[in-house]
Amino acid sequence: MDPLYAEGELLTIHNAFHQGQYQKVIDFDTSLLSAENALPGRVLQLRAQIASGQAEEVLADIEGEDEVPDLAAVKALAQYSIGSTIEAIKEAEYLATTSSENMVVQILGGTVLQAAGKGEEALALLTKHSGSLEAVALIVQIHLQKNRTDLAQKEVQAARKWAQDSLLVNIAESWVGLRLGGEKYQQAFYEFEEMPVCQAVAEIHLGRLPEAEAALQQAIKRNSDDVEAISNSIVLNVLSGKDTTELTE
Repeated sequence: MDPLYAEGELLTIHNAFHQGQYQKVIDFDTSLLSAENALPGRVLQLRAQIASGQAEEVLADIEGEDEVPDLAAVKALAQYSIGSTIEAIKEAEYLATTSSENMVVQILGGTVLQAAGKGEEALALLTKHSGSLEAVALIVQIHLQKNRTDLAQKEVQAARKWAQDSLLVNIAESWVGLRLGGEKYQQAFYEFEEMPVCQAVAEIHLGRLPEAEAALQQAIKRNSDDVEAISNSIVLNVLSGKDTTELTE
């Protein structure tokens, strides 16, 4: 069972990570964590650094620690983030054969494999999870990318039975809702209130372009290098008939 889905000392940093509050994760004082949560806390911080464009720093930080599967998986993700695709895939595939029961390997290895176009390998690794909500969320993403909304919805419904009102399950359900459309757009909007980019996407689907622009501006203010925020801003400007030159330069 994923130790992060329930109430616990990692809940705050875990939720902050999945809401895109990466600096909050990086600044979190992990010295206060128990011994069993020290490594999971460090992994979340390293992932937040990668998401913030600090993959090179992460690789330097974990150099020589490849014997720890969790950190080897972080290495693969960092390598992929800086364009070392071949090395990242090789590392992810090796970990998938040697440490497939490790939750971090499942999540980060699955992320790298899916990003590299190896969706079936990613699914094979992710489905080995034992109650990991993040694995569930990634499986949902993969199904949606394959246009299998039915399988994505089934995955969410199954997770809802044991995860109840978890942030990750709510987010995954909102992804499915955006694909289903209709009144599901409004439900997704409410779930994404703390996630500006996702909220903006829901606002666009609801036809509320000024509100979408405000949400994206908030995201870019938080992180000026947020690729998703910038790309969605370009889409929004096209829909609004505004100039995209500044965003594409």
